[in-house]
Amino acid sequence: MGGDGREVTDAAVTRADRPAGGRPRAAIIANPTKQGIDELRIAVEEAERRQGFEPSLWLETTIEDPGKAQAMEAVAEGVDLVIAAGGDGTIRSVAAGLRGTGVPMGLVPLGTGNLFARNLDLPVNDQADAVVIAFSGIERQVDVLVADIRRPDGDAETHVSLVMAGIGIDAAMIANTNDDLKKRVGWLAYVDAGLRALPASVPFRVHYRVDTGRVHRPRASSILVANLGYLPGNIELVPDAEIDDGMLDVVVLQPRNLLGWLFVWRKITWENRVLRKSALGRQFMDLTGGSRRREVVYGRGRHVAIRIEGAAEEFEIDGDEFGSVVAADFRVDPGALIVRVAE
Repeated sequence: MGGDGREVTDAAVTRADRPAGGRPRAAIIANPTKQGIDELRIAVEEAERRQGFEPSLWLETTIEDPGKAQAMEAVAEGVDLVIAAGGDGTIRSVAAGLRGTGVPMGLVPLGTGNLFARNLDLPVNDQADAVVIAFSGIERQVDVLVADIRRPDGDAETHVSLVMAGIGIDAAMIANTNDDLKKRVGWLAYVDAGLRALPASVPFRVHYRVDTGRVHRPRASSILVANLGYLPGNIELVPDAEIDDGMLDVVVLQPRNLLGWLFVWRKITWENRVLRKSALGRQFMDLTGGSRRREVVYGRGRHVAIRIEGAAEEFEIDGDEFGSVVAADFRVDPGALIVRVAE
């Protein structure tokens, strides 16, 4: 392992040693609990035939290891491509194992939110199309967020994020999502959880600092650090977020009352998604005071340090609950992952 926490391998040398004319090989890392695995195998076999690949190496995730160890095993085997088939948790774990190796990752989204795939404009409802892109799409080098968190008992952990991580009501909402409802209605279950979490939400004092700037101490309902900014339901939480700009984006939600939450909703659905995309819309925002309101505050940098004042708060990464934390340091690892996307 390198000094920055990346996995260091000699896989590139292994691939380069393939005899001239040898066919490439992929590894498929699949969550066996997801529906559609049989159809996935058929689609993969067809893509192998069309693209001239050898039969793929198939690896299954487990509860104990949702993908990182399997990705490292695939890299050690010298594969040319690793395809993650599952939800955002599987894809994030596989990315953690591929980070810094130079081995490209394809995505077959089989989850509820599929946040990373949606932000990359990959098909989330057509498994066969996703497989085709994974085998034959163009390669894009993207950033990875690295989070060093501290638990209430003092334990320290390091995790990666591909989309965004958050502390506060967003994490509480995810923790309170009804799993049965999520299976029936998909990402709409998060709306139900949000409506239930909102009345119980109590703002907390957070200290945060972006790069070497000053320390901010707002009372916030949530603080998020983002690599990408689009969420299901036409919510553009972080309109300036780019996955390959070497920067992270900070979002602080600090409404004071129910009216403030309405302004938050207007900001992330109407202003960010529609008005700010045109000169006339931005002028309208200025005239109506939208650009001066403080319910949603943004920041940008390469590092952000967050400390919670008082009791620990719930924490989430890419739509998955991760327990509670008292502190988190985020940094961006520029261009650390290669993903296959549509041309």
